[in-house]
Amino acid sequence: MKEKLMGFARLARPANLPTAAADILAGMAIGLNIQNTGALVFLQENLTSVLSLVFSSIFLYAGGVVFNDVFDAELDAIERPERAIPSGLIPLKHAAIWGILLLAIGIFFAFNCTMLSGIISLALTIAILIYDAYAKQYEFLGPLNMGICRGLNLLLGMSVLGLISEWWICIVPVFYIFAITLISRGEVHGNNKNHIVWAGVLYAIVLASLTLIVVVKTDNGMITVPFLLLFGILIFLPLFRAYNENSPKNIKKAVISGVLSLVVMNACWVAGFSEWYLAVAVLLLLPLSIGLSKLFAVT
Repeated sequence: MKEKLMGFARLARPANLPTAAADILAGMAIGLNIQNTGALVFLQENLTSVLSLVFSSIFLYAGGVVFNDVFDAELDAIERPERAIPSGLIPLKHAAIWGILLLAIGIFFAFNCTMLSGIISLALTIAILIYDAYAKQYEFLGPLNMGICRGLNLLLGMSVLGLISEWWICIVPVFYIFAITLISRGEVHGNNKNHIVWAGVLYAIVLASLTLIVVVKTDNGMITVPFLLLFGILIFLPLFRAYNENSPKNIKKAVISGVLSLVVMNACWVAGFSEWYLAVAVLLLLPLSIGLSKLFAVT
């Protein structure tokens, strides 16, 4: 029984879930700043709404990765036979039910916040299922679709007040996830230097865009610098190693670092659009992700 419960947990990729929560906190920081609403006061007075969106994002992400394995069951039987479904630990039907339940709970929590949040959660769920079932097999459409999912997740956080402005900021995580998905294309067989070069270009665009947006839209440019430096180091160092030694092992490390560093990118947004101590609080999700990554697979 314990082994089966661990199998269901592995399907949900627990190490990745703090990155989804960090998206919401970053989106809230951006949205509240734009509407001239104090983040700390809002958190104290609207904790239920905040938690609803955080849990919505976590459950939607978990449901999405479960369906990723559901649709990949035949391929994983060849390339990743140790996973919960191809190993026989979790029957395919049970995994699908688990995924549906997670997505449904995520949508429920979003509607519990605002109607707009609920609508965005439905759009996010559709984007997730399109990626899992269809788009990921295509070299361009797959990374783009995955990036759109992450952008919608940031938008979900911005919807906490029931309205959206400056939605275009959500394009930045689209580029970032596009880069990570490009890198991951060589995770099994290696030999993806061309993808790594393009990923490096996209990483640079993300860093430059994030910095420019913070400088133009806020007065917190200097406060954000340490977070930006940490973000750059964490994403570029593993990428350089994967380029120099283009092995599946190094590529996987670059992908894992890219995924977990989403927490740091979100801390950059919070530092820029809110208070530095709230950004530090978001950054504390990183050791949680790293700790969980020792127990559960990230990719």
